[in-house]
Amino acid sequence: MKILRYHINLDRVGITASTLCAIHCAAIPFLITILPIWGLGFLANEWMEIFMIVISLILGIWSLTASFKKTHYNILPISLFVTGFALIVMGHFLNIDFLEPILIPFGGFTIALAHLINLRLLKSCSTNHKH
Repeated sequence: MKILRYHINLDRVGITASTLCAIHCAAIPFLITILPIWGLGFLANEWMEIFMIVISLILGIWSLTASFKKTHYNILPISLFVTGFALIVMGHFLNIDFLEPILIPFGGFTIALAHLINLRLLKSCSTNHKH
């Protein structure tokens, strides 16, 4: 009997979460008046944004630090991750209204890029280390 092992790839989950967060932050200013009509007003809630940011932060720290320590020792994914979160924080706290819809989605896509690069580094390391 063959036993199937299920492995959750945190980088893929991180890419998905960060991309959804970026899309959410980019689309909300345009959809804010329509969402309540569709019954999706909760998506414009500040707590929803905080939830998405916290999930992305936890996934990123967990995935990128584990990969760095155990596999590739490349600082680029962590640097992109920190840059992405810096952009998100600046977008939320600079109080410059026209920059918020630019900085936050760009930060989310930067975090997704960090996960993508990390995933590729992991794949290249596992390929290079097979004997």
